[in-house]
Amino acid sequence: MEQNAEIRRLLDVMPASGRMTIKIVSKPEQAQVIDATFPLPWQQYRPICINFDLWGRLTKPQRDLLLLQKVSWLSGVRWFKPDIYQGVVLLGLLAGLIESSQSDAVGVGVAVGLSAIAAFRIWRSNKSSESELNADKAAIKIAQRRGYSETEAAQFLLSAIEAMAKIEKRSGLNFTELIRCQNLRAIAGLSPVGIPETYN
Repeated sequence: MEQNAEIRRLLDVMPASGRMTIKIVSKPEQAQVIDATFPLPWQQYRPICINFDLWGRLTKPQRDLLLLQKVSWLSGVRWFKPDIYQGVVLLGLLAGLIESSQSDAVGVGVAVGLSAIAAFRIWRSNKSSESELNADKAAIKIAQRRGYSETEAAQFLLSAIEAMAKIEKRSGLNFTELIRCQNLRAIAGLSPVGIPETYN
């Protein structure tokens, strides 16, 4: 596989919104086929790291769906959308500034602690099984605009997750991957059993 040609192809597969913020980076030393670190609010670009030696062992449709899933997950992480936790972070930081101007150490500690708890909650919600399931669904929708049917896209993503575990020489799938695979089997019509309502 010619790496630069594959990167160009993947950029074409990617939705236009993803091309503005997401960079594909070659990382031959990593053990994972594809990886993306949790994006921090001050990062201008969100990298997706690919080990192209391992990447070449997957089929083209599997590669397409894995990339779209990572792009969807990264695009789904929003630090600055209006909800209760973002409000608590901002209020905590504002209160911390006011308390520090009044030299109130206890007030500063409480305000910063509140902000830290809310920021951790934002981070945790974006690292949850639910965020991965949402990214799978978003990837399937994008794949449908790229010529795949919903069933095909779900099957290719399912087979890619299972193939990745073998390529990376892991003993099996982790908990989140097992939930994702069960959900993808239901979408692909391979299983009548979906995932519990608590994950939807």
